[in-house]
Amino acid sequence: MERIDIEKINEFSTILKQTDKPIILIPHLHPDGDAMGSVLGLWRVLINAGFTARVISPTKYPEFYHWMDGHREVILHSWQADVAQKCIEEAGLIICMDFNEISRTGNMKDLVSKFPGKKIMIDHHPFPGDFADLVLSDTTSSSTAELTFYLLKKIGFDQYIDRDAATSLFTGIMTDTGSFDYNVSDPRTFETVSELLAFGINQEEIHSNIYDNFSVDRMRLLGHCLTNRMTVYPEFRTSCMYLSLEDQKKFNFAPGDSEGFVNIPLSIKGVIFSALFTEKEKYVKASFRSKGNFAVNEFSSKYFNGGGHRNAAGGELFTSLQEALDKFEKLLPEYQTLLNQ
Repeated sequence: MERIDIEKINEFSTILKQTDKPIILIPHLHPDGDAMGSVLGLWRVLINAGFTARVISPTKYPEFYHWMDGHREVILHSWQADVAQKCIEEAGLIICMDFNEISRTGNMKDLVSKFPGKKIMIDHHPFPGDFADLVLSDTTSSSTAELTFYLLKKIGFDQYIDRDAATSLFTGIMTDTGSFDYNVSDPRTFETVSELLAFGINQEEIHSNIYDNFSVDRMRLLGHCLTNRMTVYPEFRTSCMYLSLEDQKKFNFAPGDSEGFVNIPLSIKGVIFSALFTEKEKYVKASFRSKGNFAVNEFSSKYFNGGGHRNAAGGELFTSLQEALDKFEKLLPEYQTLLNQ
C-alpha cells in the first residue's frame, strides 16, 4: 500500500521542479534528531540536484547533532532573525519538516504563515494541520526521515542521495526510534535502513557521535534525576521524573541534555509508562513514553496540550512545576485498569 497518494507525490514533484527561487527547509522548535536529520538530508539532496536551498531552524539544537553535514549552513532564527527573514523573502518554496502545526515554528509563525509562495509539510505525526498548500503525511512511517527517503525515491531524486544525505536520514530514523527500540513494527523501516547502509554510511560512528558525546554535567544530571527526582508507582506501572530550574542551573543544563531521560525508567521491571516534567521559565514541558498499547499521545492531548505518537509524545502546561506533578499523579488512578492490562 502506498504511503502517500500518488497525486500528492506528483504534485510534490511538480512544485519542486517548477521552483526557480531558493527553497527554505524548516524543522520544528528545539529540533531533535529526526527534525535535523530530515532537513539536512533533504538539503543535501536539493543542493546535489542543483537547487538553492537553506535550512532555517527556529531555535538552536543540541551540540551532538553539530557534526552533521550542513550544520554550518543552518540559520538560527533565534539568533539571526533579520537574516532568516531576508532568506524567506527571497524564497520560492518553504518545506516544513517533522511538525504538523504552525505553532511549532515558535517565533517564526508569522513569517511562515504570511509567506506568499507555496508551503509543503512533510511529517509523520497524527492529526496534521492545514497551514500548508500540500500535506505529505504518513503516520505509519517511523520518522519524517524515513518518509523523506520514500518521497525522494518516488520522485526520482534518489539519484541525488549521497553518503552525507544518507547519513543524515539514517540519523533521523535511528534517533526517532530510540535506536530501533520503538516505532519499528513496519518492515519497510528496516528496508529503508538497508538501502541507506548501501551508501556506505558508518552506523557505528553515527551512534557514537550522538550517544557517546555527552558532557560530564549531563551524566551527573542524569544520576541526580534518577536518584533524587524519580518516583515509581508500582500499582500504576508508572514512573515520573522532573527537573526544576534549580536542577538545570546546578548542572549547567544545555539544550538536549535531558534527551532520552524519559526512556530510561521503561527498563524498570513492570514499568510501562514514563513521564518527565522539565520546568521552564514560563511553562512546564512534559515528555511521555510507553510500552504496548497505552497511548501517551491521547493522554498528552487530553491533559497536557500536546500530542505525538502512541508510545512517544509530549506537551506543556502553563502552571508551576508542582502543579504539573500533582495533576499527573491525580490522573493515574483513572488509568489504573488500562495500565495493568
